[in-house]
Amino acid sequence: MTNTHTRAVPVSIRLIIFDWDGTLMDSETQIVHAMSGAISDMGLEKRTADQCRNIIGLGLKEAVDSLYPGHDATFQEQFVEHYRHHWFSIAHTSELFPGAGETLHLLKESGFLLAVATGKGRAGLDKVLASTGLADVFSATRCSDETQSKPHPQMVSEILDELDIEPDQALLVGDTEYDLLMANNAGVNPVAVSYGVHERERLMQYQPLVCLDNISELVDWLAEAGLVTQELITAPPLVAAD
Repeated sequence: MTNTHTRAVPVSIRLIIFDWDGTLMDSETQIVHAMSGAISDMGLEKRTADQCRNIIGLGLKEAVDSLYPGHDATFQEQFVEHYRHHWFSIAHTSELFPGAGETLHLLKESGFLLAVATGKGRAGLDKVLASTGLADVFSATRCSDETQSKPHPQMVSEILDELDIEPDQALLVGDTEYDLLMANNAGVNPVAVSYGVHERERLMQYQPLVCLDNISELVDWLAEAGLVTQELITAPPLVAAD
């Protein structure tokens, strides 16, 4: 864990909002494959894997406009349709980052409200929530096809309103500059993770409270601030019945 604090850790945190891709789920390969498939389907000039990775976190239409600027809404809709075809049919499936599921359950058991703010569409998020069994962990979720895309603050503002939480009572955890800029725009406390899409140096420009090297470190970091009890961290994990 890199303890690079730019602001004091608030003791009033009640809500933790997570980005999904690159923060909770290691879905970079699946997204790049689906993006490349859509580009091939439409006979477009190729984009590198790095160019495709760089737009992870944006809404699909905003991602398309970043890769192929200047096209109309019809072009964007056609691209999104091809992308979704590949994403839903692709043989490769994504997995949660190690420790992500356990971290979420520990945080919920500690009394935090949890939410997701993602560049995914609703169908894509519902699919991964079902496949991971995490749907009941989150009190609210927002997707880019339901509201403004990152880094616009509306996605976060709607979650705060739904759960009756003040901005200074919330953390937003993400792996891209779009996440951290959205957090700053919404007035919530940004937390960066270094293992996702954007490199640490890029993330630190947005003054996160801390930059974590593993999602499991979030619990330890909150415990250091007195927001999670040590007894909960050291308790044996619950084993689900078959």
